[in-house]
Amino acid sequence: MSKIGIKIGDVPVGGGAPVSVQSMTNTDTRDAEATLSQIRSLAAYGCEIVRVAVPDEEAAAALSRITAESPLPVVADIHFKSMLAILALDAGASGLRINPGNIGGNDKVEAVVEAARAAGAPIRIGVNSGSLPRERRTQQLRDPVAALVETTLDFVRLLEDLHFYNFKVSAKSSSVPETIGANLALAKQIDYPLHLGVTEAGTVRTGAVRSAVGIGALLSQGVGDTIRVSLTADPVEEVRTGYEILRSLGLRKWGPSLISCPTCGRTEIDIEAIAAEVEERLGDLKQSIEVAVMGCVVNGPGEARRADFGIAGGRGEGIVFVRGEPVRKVPAAHLVDALFAEIEKYLSK
Repeated sequence: MSKIGIKIGDVPVGGGAPVSVQSMTNTDTRDAEATLSQIRSLAAYGCEIVRVAVPDEEAAAALSRITAESPLPVVADIHFKSMLAILALDAGASGLRINPGNIGGNDKVEAVVEAARAAGAPIRIGVNSGSLPRERRTQQLRDPVAALVETTLDFVRLLEDLHFYNFKVSAKSSSVPETIGANLALAKQIDYPLHLGVTEAGTVRTGAVRSAVGIGALLSQGVGDTIRVSLTADPVEEVRTGYEILRSLGLRKWGPSLISCPTCGRTEIDIEAIAAEVEERLGDLKQSIEVAVMGCVVNGPGEARRADFGIAGGRGEGIVFVRGEPVRKVPAAHLVDALFAEIEKYLSK
């Protein structure tokens, strides 16, 4: 994790703070009500920082209401037009995401930096492998990781030359190995917070896997301070996946965590259907609890006892566990209802 810390709104990033989870709205920012509705939904699922696209002046104007009513710090995502970044800050944006290479030249970068300095707002230097400067294209063919790293470092030096240090850095690629390689290299050379993600990761299924591999590999080596899982899906799924990655590494707790056994020839209940139903019913809970769904007597009772709540099935029936102790034996058809009855009893205390 980075030595330098910044704050986006009231959320600390880097400097030893917990790894934060971000997402980005997919609404039309000009529709303030729709954007706020999505932000509130993201906040309910634990999102801590939200980014919104600002493609034009109408979207920048809508930010005034969005930032005033948002429960989360709002980062304005700006491309090509530096004036939009300044308007977004005037509208109350908590931070900016820019690619200094496509904002209109160094003089435009300086204008944005001065506006951010005056507003006390941090900047994210966002560099993607798909949008490297033309002079890096040949290098990218030969050594894509080096091209991504050196482009990012060029922009870091640009902001440092302006005596601006309130920033974090992201270097992303749709290639998992390139993303890992670039961020490992950057972590050795800079102390600024690193924002992790695999860009254009894909759908919920493939994108979650690619993001877990890329982000997880870096976090497991102590690299990374904030994450966004980029999915072609409802942004809530990005938040859920992000927390699942952090939970899997023991870095954060948020919401329920489900463990379930794989199916095999010993299974005597419909474990696949039961696990799917439990996962669905857990979806609206926010409490940090671990729930186990086990399908046989080999590993089932032991694993279920390690969870806060669990069920272990046998032939036509199963046992409900609470904090390691069996509390009920019920027919298999009633296992899920019995499990949630115990969960609800606990949560209502």
